[in-house]
Amino acid sequence: MIDLGYSLSRRFPDPPQTDYRTAGVHALRHDLFCGDVYLADTTADRELSTAWGWVPVLDFAWALCDIVEQLDTDPRGSRSARPVHAELDFTESADLMRFERRFGWVDVEADWMPADEPPLTFNHAALRREARDFLHDLIADLTDMHDGLGDNPAIWDLQSRFPRV
Repeated sequence: MIDLGYSLSRRFPDPPQTDYRTAGVHALRHDLFCGDVYLADTTADRELSTAWGWVPVLDFAWALCDIVEQLDTDPRGSRSARPVHAELDFTESADLMRFERRFGWVDVEADWMPADEPPLTFNHAALRREARDFLHDLIADLTDMHDGLGDNPAIWDLQSRFPRV
């Protein structure tokens, strides 16, 4: 089972003058809502998590949804033996999360994992569902905390681009 989560940082708060209703895509993805994220395999009791405090959590959720779709470009889908690769980079660091899909399974590893630790492995369809649920749950939390965010057209577009599965 997959568990995705986040925590917002107290060290990197959003600027108090932010108008969330009109914030642009760049601000939403890179400047606001900093904290930490994790991706866990609850069955194996293993996780990948950041502990930096500055990861833009909305950008992480957005990028993860993009990556899951990018991994689904082979027309043979889960029957494909050809690996499909994608990377998620963290803007303020050289660290990467790497994704590889083959036969409907996605291996996830990160630069900060110990070299002898195997990647986390998830079913692609389950990862798609959980990534989209995480995105929608995160947006719901953020709109509860920040007046006007729910009226931002970029948020509307994002929700329509990645509906819940």
